[in-house]
Amino acid sequence: MFGEEAKVLLGFLPNSTPSSSQVKAAYKKKALETHPDRFPLSQRSVAESNFKLISEAYTCLQSGTYSTGGTYSTVVRTGVPRTNGGSKSHALIRIPFLFIVLGTVALGGSSATRAYRRQKEDYPSHNPFLP
Repeated sequence: MFGEEAKVLLGFLPNSTPSSSQVKAAYKKKALETHPDRFPLSQRSVAESNFKLISEAYTCLQSGTYSTGGTYSTVVRTGVPRTNGGSKSHALIRIPFLFIVLGTVALGGSSATRAYRRQKEDYPSHNPFLP
């Protein structure tokens, strides 16, 4: 969707530069006006398409990925680049994670067992079905 088209759908002038709070307020207003639940069943399909257009215009203006000319702008991916496909670094993540999980389970299990034994000694059960 083009930026000018998105601005017009939300009620702004084509050459204006609305702030994100203005875009959000305009979207809320338009969303309440065009929400499909406010229309009878016979008009609901038209209302759904209008609501989807307004949602797309809001997303377009909020994300800033719209184009003002005739071509779409490119989105740049950010993050940590993978070397050699990134498949070899999984072991570096798995090993410490396994130590943390296994250590927590082992230590937590032993303290839980001690607590269970202590409670069993303090409050003996006469129920034959309990251990």
